[in-house]
Amino acid sequence: MKGEHLGELEELVLLTVGSLVNEAYAVVILEEIKKNTNRSMDVTAIHSVLRRLEKKGFVSSKMGGASKERGGRRKRFFTLTKAGRTVLDQSMELRYSLYQKLPKLTFSIAR
Repeated sequence: MKGEHLGELEELVLLTVGSLVNEAYAVVILEEIKKNTNRSMDVTAIHSVLRRLEKKGFVSSKMGGASKERGGRRKRFFTLTKAGRTVLDQSMELRYSLYQKLPKLTFSIAR
């Protein structure tokens, strides 16, 4: 069914949201992805993916309180939904199943 499949960045964002539990907001998600993947991207890409994931029902969000450090602006916190966990589980099962089908090859080192 269309809309249930995850792109690679969507999957990374969804995994990161799940791992951050109650501390997942765009800037922290971006920092975690950069730290774990050495990818270069900006926060607008994360915002875009989060909107898509929320539209698909894989994450939910709520606004946090305003803070002086943010000039009175509020943070939007994201949480993994049951549907988000299910799609991640299905993705992992598929990847593992395909990986298991790889032939056991040995590669010699060229000298």
